[in-house]
Amino acid sequence: MNLSRVAISTLKPVNVYDARFEMDNKIFTVSTPVGFAVYRTCPLTLIRKRELTGGTLAAVVPLHTSSLLFLLGGGPSPLYPPNKVVLWDDALGTEVVELEFRERVRGLACRRGWLAVALRRRVVVFQLGEQVTRHAEWDTWDNPRGLLALASGTYATLLAIPGKQVGHVQLIHLPPCIPPTPIGPPSSSPPRKPPPPPTKHPVAIIAAHTTALTTLSVPPSGRLLATTSSRGTLVRTWDAVTGKLVREFRRGTDKADIFGVAFRPDERELCVWSDKGTVHVFNLVVSGAANRQSTFSPLTPYLPLPKYFESEWSYAQYRIPVQSSHISLSQTSIRSPTAEVDEERCVVGWIEAPNDENTGGGAVEHQLVALTYAGGWYRLSLPAARSKSGASDSSTSLPKSRQRTESGSSVISRFDKGKEKEKKDAGEKQSRKCVLEEFRRFGRWDGWG
Repeated sequence: MNLSRVAISTLKPVNVYDARFEMDNKIFTVSTPVGFAVYRTCPLTLIRKRELTGGTLAAVVPLHTSSLLFLLGGGPSPLYPPNKVVLWDDALGTEVVELEFRERVRGLACRRGWLAVALRRRVVVFQLGEQVTRHAEWDTWDNPRGLLALASGTYATLLAIPGKQVGHVQLIHLPPCIPPTPIGPPSSSPPRKPPPPPTKHPVAIIAAHTTALTTLSVPPSGRLLATTSSRGTLVRTWDAVTGKLVREFRRGTDKADIFGVAFRPDERELCVWSDKGTVHVFNLVVSGAANRQSTFSPLTPYLPLPKYFESEWSYAQYRIPVQSSHISLSQTSIRSPTAEVDEERCVVGWIEAPNDENTGGGAVEHQLVALTYAGGWYRLSLPAARSKSGASDSSTSLPKSRQRTESGSSVISRFDKGKEKEKKDAGEKQSRKCVLEEFRRFGRWDGWG
């Protein structure tokens, strides 16, 4: 077996105040004690950095892949007051616009032509043009996390914010997102047409949970909505037009602080990550990898079993290793840096990466990139999809070795049964693990150029 060399580094972990992807996950921004930087997501490349001497930033929010960034002061020595949002043009190296509020800014979301700012009990929306103008504002339930989600795909309209009651979500439709300006020679294909208007008036309120919301997520199209609550056990997906529940997934049984949910761009899967240090991947469609379910789930239509037995569990997982910033793996390595795991804060996004196993060339597959607040960059591939029929076939197969009892009947000994069950459980657990394809470090800018 050919394994790549693993080198151990004695560098200290990087202290990251904030890391976040832009809308299409092509780039991500990082805020550290010495300034901020913009990276290409895959392959990991430093695009530009800005060292700051006057203070620190709590968040750097990119406006797609342009040179425009929204800055929020924060950290041990805030560069700006916490009630200000600064629009920064990094190509010019100067502030363009400054928005001031009467209270602390809790969260930001943006797309072409629009900016949404979350305060403690309201969300204010601005239109971005030659001038920045206030468009509207909406009252919300207490929103200390600054939750809001803005669909950024071409012609998307959805803005999701907390409702006026605990656990509720307001769905607001802004003017459609304009297409990006084409670069290079004009394309021979006809321009994409706006989608037809919905036949029914979109729903305005969704009673998503009975406890406080912890995340709001939408795909670029804005057709779906994902919500989680303070209980941290369930992830619910909703149709953003009808307001109907589409799927409900179970992250786990114990309480957790869910940090985020991300839809795959084609809306066939989603991933969830929390303070447990684990990334869970769920299938949203019928085809493809099957989510795990209880062995009693087929009986739920016939017996009054608790709702727990109907739950769908993730079909793939990955645990963020401890001391990730001390380990360097080459591009071809597929082994986890260490078997030990621990809770580590991270943010996760979907990318399209070349399929190394495909020799035809040009083929890509959806993968995950996880950014830890200790400066670790993980590129993860998903385990091979297993259909429900394939899983059931493997579960009914019997071992070849048998022992004869005194009565002459062919049975499996208890010892063999136990060993076969252990092997089966170990194999299934291994087949559910995401594969670490590549590990890198970010945040120490001198190492990238």
